[in-house]
Parts: sequence; structure tokens; C-alpha cells
Amino acid sequence: MTQAILFLLAALVFVPLAVRLGLGSVLGYLLAGVVIGPMALGLVSDPAALLHVSELGVVLMLFVIGLELEPKRLWAMRSMVFGGGTLQMVLSAAALSLLGWGLGWSWQASMMGALALALSSTAIVVALMQERNLMATPVGRNGFAMLLYQDMAAIPLLAVAALLGQPSEVSAAGFDVMAGVWQLVAVLAVVVLGRYVAYPVMHFIARIQVRELFTGFALLLVLGVAALMDKVGLSMGLGAFLAGVLLASSEYRHALESDIRPFKGLLLGLFFIAVGMGMDLGLLRSMPVQVLAGLLCVVGLKALALWTLGPAVGLKGRDKVLLALLLSQVGEFAFVVLTAAKLSGAMRPEQADLLTLVAALSMATTPLLLKVFDWACREPTPSRAADAIANDHPAVIVAGFGRYGQTVARLLMAAGVKPTVIDHDANTVDSARRYGFRVYFGDATQTDLLHAAGIEHAQVMVLAIDDVVQCNRMVKVLQHAYPHVQIVARARDARHAMELAEMQVLHVERELFESSLRSGRSALEILGRDRAQAKGLADDFRRHSLDFLRQAQADRHSTEDFIQRLRQTREQFEQEMQADQERQARLDAKSGWHAP
Repeated sequence: MTQAILFLLAALVFVPLAVRLGLGSVLGYLLAGVVIGPMALGLVSDPAALLHVSELGVVLMLFVIGLELEPKRLWAMRSMVFGGGTLQMVLSAAALSLLGWGLGWSWQASMMGALALALSSTAIVVALMQERNLMATPVGRNGFAMLLYQDMAAIPLLAVAALLGQPSEVSAAGFDVMAGVWQLVAVLAVVVLGRYVAYPVMHFIARIQVRELFTGFALLLVLGVAALMDKVGLSMGLGAFLAGVLLASSEYRHALESDIRPFKGLLLGLFFIAVGMGMDLGLLRSMPVQVLAGLLCVVGLKALALWTLGPAVGLKGRDKVLLALLLSQVGEFAFVVLTAAKLSGAMRPEQADLLTLVAALSMATTPLLLKVFDWACREPTPSRAADAIANDHPAVIVAGFGRYGQTVARLLMAAGVKPTVIDHDANTVDSARRYGFRVYFGDATQTDLLHAAGIEHAQVMVLAIDDVVQCNRMVKVLQHAYPHVQIVARARDARHAMELAEMQVLHVERELFESSLRSGRSALEILGRDRAQAKGLADDFRRHSLDFLRQAQADRHSTEDFIQRLRQTREQFEQEMQADQERQARLDAKSGWHAP
């Protein structure tokens, strides 16, 4: 009980401080662990035991991630996972192997050290990407694909550590055919149980309508799969991820996610605290040059390798720099791989301990590097302060007052609804006020500004924002903090419309889509088509476009698959349209009717 209070108190002190300084919550947890750990205040004496328990946070996180990936979407990511993931591991390991050879280590130690350090932290990177709403962006998709590949690669690395060790250890820890058979059986059992047993059980529990039972079953499901995978020598996190993917298409996906998320957040915070407590800071006193030089080389070489890889996975400019910084740290699975290499004799104990400290310290560098990145890429902040908004309990709040937002606001006012409009462009605000519109200057993505505008009493939030990233961030904020508000969103293009549909936004309109259809109808009428026929063609095209958005949802993460589906559906639609026109022409000729 005392230690639980201590962990919570340390987190409540250091995490808000780190977030306040813009360093992110991960660094706050790491600092809390360092302060209460054996190398500082010594309030906790056994960080290894805490690390073992808190690893369940990583397991729950991977399960929640799996819930967001349906099998079709995961299959669509196969080229990103195995293509980008393999390139990342090869480039990073090749660059990092130079570090061991430069220190005069054996080729076995250099190889194992490089492979272990090439792994990145799934827990840290996913947490940072979720904080920044990057999961649906190209950077987030490529980064997650590489992390998923690393999680799968961590298991073979343990076998490599045994093979590169002493001969006696190889014979004891070498490949076991029966172990491989049991691992395959375990994976198949998870697939079968997830598909044919978990669904009926969840349906039965849901009918009882006791929420605590459903929460208990969700935890039992995740922990049971993790224990089974651990028993057969596979990754607990990989098993939990697989279980999440199998349940991603279930109607209980959102209930499972909401029940698991609080436990995931708590245990994930404990994991970072345990990592902070496990840092052997004594090496900083005994060999500071080696530790700091190793840290700079590891983070720098990984970032350089990832930056070089950026164009190969379709990233340019700021995106490839952001990916390089996000994955530049060393992951939690590296601790396991380095321990296995030390036990097998592939690395000497002092070598493994040095790399373990470097790996732990590298986890603290990522939030700092991202802070520098934000500072370097910052946009000039407006000198004008946000307006004081009169909270008139509006039924509708409109974010963005460009051409799109103006039309929406004018229609609402004509119907007797007075919306509160917020825009971040000072010139737009001043111009609108001269014409009598009630528009306020400010950033609508800030929750305090929304609160001042009366979001608690609003029924509808219209997102007429140009920027796709800001629009998606607004959706996340509204769904999390104000779930009662209905969202009407403007989509920039078809891909953005798919992203909004994936985020469960029900009312989405693509900008310029309807006006473009009307222009097409006018062109057809000028060319001699009658008004009814032109309208029918436009309606058919609208239906085809909406069908395409639904069908191409899973393919949008793969550019190659998306383009192929686009071409197929376009050719199919053109053939259908031509067949309809030919049939209509035959009917017109048969009836003797001609359009004026």
C-alpha cells in the first residue's frame, strides 16, 4: 500500500511538471522513477519486480492498438510492416554495429548489441504519436508498421542470442522443434478462441447487463492470451495484439477499448517509472565519457538511418525528420535481448550493462528531441490575444469562417439559429464583423476557448477548418471531452473523408464536391442532355463515389492498392454509365421520343 501511494504521488508531481514544460508525460514518468529509485532517494528497492508487473501495460496497449486494426486493414499494411520494418532493422543495425567494432568488441557482441539497439520503444512512440494525433498520418502509419515488425523480430533475436553464445549454452537453449510446434498451436488456439469462443461469451455477458462482468472478461481475455504466449516462449504483447486484431470487427470493440483503457494507462505509467528506477546511474560516475558518447552515437545513428529511409517509405521534408526522431530511442524489448545475450555469453556482462544504461537513457531523449523539433518548426504565433467570447449557450458552434464556414453560418442564421463562430485569422474576423457577423478570434482547437464559447450547452459543432491535421485533432478532442456534441465536418478530399469515417464521424461533406457535381450537370445540359438525364447522371456519380469511399476504406493505407482500386472502380463505373446511356438511347429510339 505504501509503495502504491508513493508511485501515485511521484507521478502526480513529475508528470504534470513535464507536461507543463512541454516535454510529454513519458519523460515525467521516467523522472519520477529515477527520483524514487535506488540510485537517488532509494524509496523503492526492487525495481525489477515492478518492471515485470508493469509490462502488462505494454500488453494492454498492444491489445487496444489491435482493436483499432481490422484484419483487412492489417493485411493492407503488409508492405509497410515487412518492407519498411525490414529496411529499418537492417539500416539501423548496420549503422549501430560500427559502434561495437569501434570499441574493439567481438563480432558476436557487436552484432547482438546492434540488433538490440535497433529496436525502438512501442510504448513510448505510440504514446507520443497518440498525444500528437499522428496515428492516422503517414508518419504514424509507417512508424507503427515498423514498431509492429520490431515486436515480431524480438522473438527470433532471442534465438540468435543463444546461437551466438557459448557452445554449452547453444546446446541448452538451441532450437527445439517441439517448442516451435507448441508455439504454432498456441497461435492457432488464439485465432480459434478469439473468433468462435470470445464472441458468444461477450454476447452472453452483454445480455446480463452487468458492466463489471464485461470488464472482468476483457481483462481475463487479454491476460489469458498473454500468459499463454509467455508459456510457449512467444511475446505476450504480440499475442495480445493478435487477440485485439481478431476482435477489431466485433460490435463490442468500443466497449472493450473503454474498459481496458484505464488499466492500460495506469500500468503503462508504472512501466515507465520502473524503467527510470532500473537505470544504473552509477556507470555515469565511473565511465561518463563512454555512456554519453554511446548515447549520442546510438540516438544519432538511428535517427540518421531512419532519415535516410524516409523517401523509401514515401516520407519527405518534416515528416521524415519526425519519423527519425520518434524512433531514435531504444525499446523495452532491448532489455530482454541484452539480458539473453549476457546469459548466453554472446556479450560480456560489462558490455551488456553499458548498453542497457544507454538504452534506458535514450528513452528520455525522444521527448526532448521532439521539443526541439517543435521549436525549430514552430509557426509564428499571432500577436493578437484570443477574444473574450460571450457564452450565450449557443446550439451550434462553427470553427472556421472561410468560404465554407460562411455559407453554413449564413444558412443557420437565415433559419433563426445564431451560431458562435471562431476563426484564427484576424483579417477574416475583422472583415466579417464589418458585415455584421458575430465572429470571434481564437484557436478553436483549444479546449479552454471551447469552454468559454459554451461547448457544454452546444448540440452541434461544425468543423469548417482547412487544415486536415487540426480538423482531426478537433474530432479527437470533442469525442473525448464533449461526447454529447454532434460533429458536422468538412473533408478536404476523399482520403480525409475516409479518415473522418474511421473516427466514427457521421456527418461528413467533402468540400467542393456538390458544387462540382452541379457544374458538371450544367456542362451536360449545355452539351444537349436534358435536365432530368443530367441530374440522373450526377446522382449516379454521387452514389458511385460514396460506394467507393466505403469499399476503399481498408486500402487507403497502401498507395499501390488504393490506386489499383480507384482505377478498377472508375473503369467499372464508366462501363456502367455507357451501358445505361446505350439502353436509354434504344428506348428513346423505340418510343420515337427525342429530347428538345
